[in-house]
Formats: sequence, C-alpha cells, structure tokens
Amino acid sequence: MLQRKQMPENLWVKCPVTGEMVFHKDLEANMGVIPGSGYHMRISAQARLEYFFDNAEFEMIEPPAVTQDPLKFRDKTRYADKLKEHRRNTGMDDSVLAARGKVDGIEMVAVVHDMRFIGGSLGMAAGETIVKAMTEAARTSTPLVLFAASGGARMQEGILSLMQLPRTTVAVEMLKEAGAPYIVVLTNPTTGGVSASYAMLGDIQIAEPGAVIGFAGRRVIEQTIREKLPDNFQTAEYLEEHGMIDMVVNRKDLKATISRLVAILTKRRLEPILLGYDGPESTAASDPANEAATGEVPQQA
Repeated sequence: MLQRKQMPENLWVKCPVTGEMVFHKDLEANMGVIPGSGYHMRISAQARLEYFFDNAEFEMIEPPAVTQDPLKFRDKTRYADKLKEHRRNTGMDDSVLAARGKVDGIEMVAVVHDMRFIGGSLGMAAGETIVKAMTEAARTSTPLVLFAASGGARMQEGILSLMQLPRTTVAVEMLKEAGAPYIVVLTNPTTGGVSASYAMLGDIQIAEPGAVIGFAGRRVIEQTIREKLPDNFQTAEYLEEHGMIDMVVNRKDLKATISRLVAILTKRRLEPILLGYDGPESTAASDPANEAATGEVPQQA
C-alpha cells in the first residue's frame, strides 16, 4: 500500500474573525496580518525584530544571568520544568528579546515581548533584559522602542517578579533624563503589571489595531462595578478615542511611523520618503513636521 504523503503542520492559518484560511507563507509575507480582514496575528519576537530593523540586521543585547526558579515553585508541574519546555519550544531563554540596529538609517534599540514564552510574562530574566537595554540606550542617548505583549507579572516568581515593575519604571526615567526618545507599541494583548508600568510610560504610545490593552480582565471589572462595559472596551481603538494612547497604526506602517517620530523627537532632518513624498518636487522643507524636526523655519519672501 502507498503511504500517505507526510505534510508539514500549520500550512494554513485560520482568521479568528472571519474564519478565512490563509496560506502561512502569504501570512508571513504580510507581516502576520490576515490580508482580507486585516486582523493582526501574534508574531514571534524574532520575526518582529526582523521586520523592524533595516535588512533584518541587528545585534542582540545579551542580558546578565539570573537565578533560575529561586522560589522552587511548583503547581501541576515544576516551574523549572516549565522553563525548560518553553525554551525548547521557542528557542528563547525567556520572554523578552532586546537588540540594537538601524531603522531607516537611524540607530535604535528595540525590546520585544514574545507571548509564546509563558504568555510574555515579566519575570526576573525579562526584567533584567529590559533594564539592560534601557540602561545602554540611556548611556548612548539612543532611541528605544518597546513592543509590549504580555499577560503581566509571572506568578511563579512571586514578589521577585513584582519587583521588576519599579525597576523598569526607574529605567524609563533614566531614558528620559538622558533625552533618549522612548516609544511604546502596544500589541495584543498588553495586560496586568506590564500595562501598569513601563508599557504605558512612553513619550509616544502607539497600538496595533484591535489590540487588547488593560490591567484587569473585562469580566473581573464587570463583576466588580456590576455594570456592562462597551463591546470595544480595552481595545486599541477605545483607548485612542478616550485619549489613553496617541495613535493606532497598522503593522506594515509601524517602521515608517516610528522612524518619522524619532526624527522629529531628535530634531533630525526628515527624508522625503518619511514625509510621505515620493516625487522629485518634494516640498519637505516647508512641511510643518519637518520644521519641527530641523528647527528651521522658511523665510518669508
């Protein structure tokens, strides 16, 4: 008998909104966004870095080593075993990666959460990665971009996890004292302690469409206040409408948007392509955003 041909798994991905089936290579080519519905799927931290930096070229920032499972935590399984499993499945040491490279020619540092690693939760190792990246960015006055995606603090590390909230908040203050722009991109989901600390302290707060952003869960809030919340409560669009974030930006536009914002914040002269002009008759010099970026105001005739 002929054996059934072995086919790779996950060749097709189903859109959570419309049920549309998308070939995985088409999804990758579209940066993890469903072509029809525009739904933003979760992507790995490695993929995020490759999309963000020029030519997918960057240098990793290696965090200092931390004590593994200091509380010897155990529920259904040992926490130490859970760490090993997630490291094996993701190829990551923990839930956060940090790297430096160029974005549209501008040197930047990027910090990225990965939901695949214990829900992107914040523990000691992730905290050390974030603090080291922010410290290096502050030392060199380099813009830092944080891509947040997390369920909150890691319960298996108890108070040692919660300690990362003030530590990262202090690191953000170091960035601001050094004059280094700090831009946060909130992706789906950004919740818990992460949303109550460094993820909501950016100079500019951006979110991807449809991202769920909040501290406590919707059902918990409804049970507490005994009221029905709006259908779009805690979505990126709801937060933008109520002034909690600055803008909602599609994933494909994030790189250009961030490089333009950094150019303005650091008073760089904006390239025509960043201003939205693609023709030889660019009037970039008279654009108000460019005037803010360069500090130059055209002389009146």
